[in-house]
Amino acid sequence: MIEFKLPSLGADMDEGKLLEWKVKPGDAVRKGDVVAVVDTTKAAVEVETWQEGVVESLLVEPGTTIPVGTTIARFLAPGEKPGAAPAVPLPPGPPVAGERRPVSPAARRRARELGIDPEGIPGTGPHGAVTIEDVERATKAVPAAAPVDRGAEMRKSIAAAMSRSKREIPHYYLAESIPMQRAQDWLSAENARRPLTGRILMAAVQLKAVALALRGFPELNGTWRDGAYQPSASVNTGVAISLRQGGLVAPGIRDVQDLAIDDLMAKLADLVKRARAGSLRSSEFSDPTITITNLGDTGVEATYPVIYPPQVAIVGLGRIALRPWVEEGAVVARPVVVATLSADHRVSDGHRGAAFLAELSRRLQEPEKL
Repeated sequence: MIEFKLPSLGADMDEGKLLEWKVKPGDAVRKGDVVAVVDTTKAAVEVETWQEGVVESLLVEPGTTIPVGTTIARFLAPGEKPGAAPAVPLPPGPPVAGERRPVSPAARRRARELGIDPEGIPGTGPHGAVTIEDVERATKAVPAAAPVDRGAEMRKSIAAAMSRSKREIPHYYLAESIPMQRAQDWLSAENARRPLTGRILMAAVQLKAVALALRGFPELNGTWRDGAYQPSASVNTGVAISLRQGGLVAPGIRDVQDLAIDDLMAKLADLVKRARAGSLRSSEFSDPTITITNLGDTGVEATYPVIYPPQVAIVGLGRIALRPWVEEGAVVARPVVVATLSADHRVSDGHRGAAFLAELSRRLQEPEKL
């Protein structure tokens, strides 16, 4: 019998609210299948399974808030027969009268914003589904409950995670000014021959340069778990994304070191779009082995971010701005970005961190090799 537990969808998550099941008893599941949707303080996240089997029982009713690590379902392992484990009673949840009413994702999201339960709203969509129009109509028909202040909830959870990080991780910080003329010239020439929809952002160039630079610095790319460091063979880059309602998330892109720049750009654009729409997968929170935060578009010169546990490093990038630069004994104006590294002294030291930033600078001087 396989116990499927609610995974941690980030260092700032202690609990989640089960919104809906995507499977039922008797269904076969494979690695990567979405089995449930869970509401966190940041988004409604599709939870995947990384085990194969057959759903034996669902142990939690939709609408129930449960701690991370709680067993929410049981799967029969391949070849296992039913009845190998005793049934476990469901935790208390909202009463369900007959079959659950179908609710469209947009309607569920809007109901969550308004702090109302969509299950109690009469649906006018196909097969009685609750639509976003039904939710809006219901808010006018009855006194609205006080809306959930998701921004405040998110700030609270982020603060708890960052406090833990500063408390448990011995940070050190480094900064390097990197000339960006060659990268800008290459990107301008590259985009000039592309259609508008196929153009590349500098953020993708920087992501790829970081991933390639990390090849020689495995002590910066991995996670600290159970009192020991676990390096990663793949560079799974978490990308800090600001949300329209405030706060941020840092979902990841897998195997950035192997992606062609066009594929990386497409994945980055898709990730940002889905993050701001509140449509992410659990693996995108659990995969990252290092995070990059880019605040260049805000105009800030440099950022010194806090490590996102269980990772051991985070790279910060500020705006690209004209600065006085010395070339062949002459002072010239050149576009420069300040790259910073916050890293864990339990795993690496300033000497190695400085060498990594130097390698990142070298990679950005050879953009055609990215």
